[in-house]
Amino acid sequence: QVPPAGTMCGILAVLGVGDVSLAKRSRIIELSRRLRHRGPDWSGIHSFEDCYLAHQRLAIVDPTSGDQPLYNEDKTVVVTVNGEIYNHEELKAKLKHHKFQTGSDCEVIAHLYEEYGEEFVDMLDGMFSFVLLDTRDKSFIAARDAIGICPLYMGWGLDGSVWFSSEMKALSDDCERFISFPPGHLYSSKTGGLRRWYNPPWFSESIPSAPYDPLLIRESFEKAVIKRLMTDVPFGVLLSGGLDSSLVASVVSRHLAETKVARQWGNKLHTFCIGLKGSPDLKAAKEVADYLGTVHHELHFTVQEGIDALEEVIYHIETYDVTTIRASTPMFLMSRKIKSLGVKMVLSGEGSDEIFGGYLYFHKAPNKKELHEETCRKIKALHLYDCLRANKATSAWGLEARVPFLDKNFINVAMDLDPECKMIRRDLGRMEKWVLRNAFDDEKKPYLPKHILYRQKEQFSDGVGYSWIDGLKDHANAHVSDSMMTNASFVYPENTPTTKEAYYYRTVFEKFYPKNAARLTVPGGPSVACSTAKAVEWDAAWSKLLDPSGRAALGVHDAAYEEEKAPASVDPVLENAFHPPAHGESTLVKSAVPAAAV
Repeated sequence: QVPPAGTMCGILAVLGVGDVSLAKRSRIIELSRRLRHRGPDWSGIHSFEDCYLAHQRLAIVDPTSGDQPLYNEDKTVVVTVNGEIYNHEELKAKLKHHKFQTGSDCEVIAHLYEEYGEEFVDMLDGMFSFVLLDTRDKSFIAARDAIGICPLYMGWGLDGSVWFSSEMKALSDDCERFISFPPGHLYSSKTGGLRRWYNPPWFSESIPSAPYDPLLIRESFEKAVIKRLMTDVPFGVLLSGGLDSSLVASVVSRHLAETKVARQWGNKLHTFCIGLKGSPDLKAAKEVADYLGTVHHELHFTVQEGIDALEEVIYHIETYDVTTIRASTPMFLMSRKIKSLGVKMVLSGEGSDEIFGGYLYFHKAPNKKELHEETCRKIKALHLYDCLRANKATSAWGLEARVPFLDKNFINVAMDLDPECKMIRRDLGRMEKWVLRNAFDDEKKPYLPKHILYRQKEQFSDGVGYSWIDGLKDHANAHVSDSMMTNASFVYPENTPTTKEAYYYRTVFEKFYPKNAARLTVPGGPSVACSTAKAVEWDAAWSKLLDPSGRAALGVHDAAYEEEKAPASVDPVLENAFHPPAHGESTLVKSAVPAAAV
């Protein structure tokens, strides 16, 4: 049996080019090279008349034969894909009379299109962005996965061309206008518009009512993790010692022995954590790694190393959102070190806080309706924050991140729950994410020690060490003067930065991406502790205290900003809401989500 050939890659497609010349072709190859970090293993370009599909490949599955672009049997359908299709075996079984040229899991896309036309996208289970060209009638489609785990941008050239790119950097110079391609959508040249192919029950935000079934939650999460072990290269788990990444590591270590990858690379699981020396995450992660018996790699960075990397981070991540940059920097540094050890794929814990209402500000959710609507808004915005960070910070070094919490089926199960069980209820002894913690609370074969299973959350940007954020603020203060802040609303009328830190990131971003369209791909709006703008209304005190860090949800985190503890801003009920066993729940690469609205 040929192994699947998943690839995390960089794609660039330019369709309907005005001048078909060698110069144009070499320009497209040159722009495609801006994505080479995403796929250092091989590159390819396919041109048909005035259409070009370029690809930079990172080979994760079937490294020897899955080079792209991929085709159908007679090469009339060409597709360039960034992603992993986990159910490609089942899909191939439905396509019995089709001949497959490679072992690539992504090749099914070309054949599914032949068989089912444009409506096949919802059959795919995985993370992907792709562009498909049908040379028979020169029509094309482009699509992005349900949640937007894989990045995709769409742009328009003055010559009437349409562009698609994994990252903004490959099309921002040559397109008059461009947008972040919306997740769960499909663009069809036949209809000339975007339409949503992903339409799960939770999307309407009406209140679900399924009773809480801990075993269903556990089994669907385990399935989500196991299917992501489809790989032909060495891999590991990003482990912050927080609940979410610890559960990923625990489930992988349980099932590793029965996978094909264990036969290839051995059945010792490698785990990775980064932090400043002595940070909450390093301590927590080591404890979990020792418990699970993994080969644990503890990576350190200094505040200065983080600051020195900021410009490069902003170039790669393509945002000026404060929380995203704070959390992307350690992840970017860690990814480089992980790649240097020969690891090409990692599993990560993003998405759980959005699905289960895990951010500390959820303590203030007034009722289950508001809580449910906020979780829906958070999932819909993930592509602007955590997914963007997890994908681009790792891809910067040719590392692929997979996120089991954002499995299509797992989200359906978790979002179908009556949100009453996600409410934080002190009287019932329920802390945030109790539904998830309880589902993995197995007395006979414990997944994790109790005090880790019930540990309070730490945001990733805080968990790597509290002095990291303080160092960033000092650095920004040295670069941004008071008079610059006074005039900020004139210099940056859209999404005006309100702090020196935000102003500094914005100037760096504008240097790389000066066009108006670029700044519009980044969301803005008031936020506290990663809430969406709507949830800021939950507590009157928050409107005065807009800091995106988790510690800002005053009186909720034990390490809440000490100096802020004026009686007016502390809710005594929350202050004593629970007595967590230890500090620190940052799901590695997960928790620093947005301070921003959908």
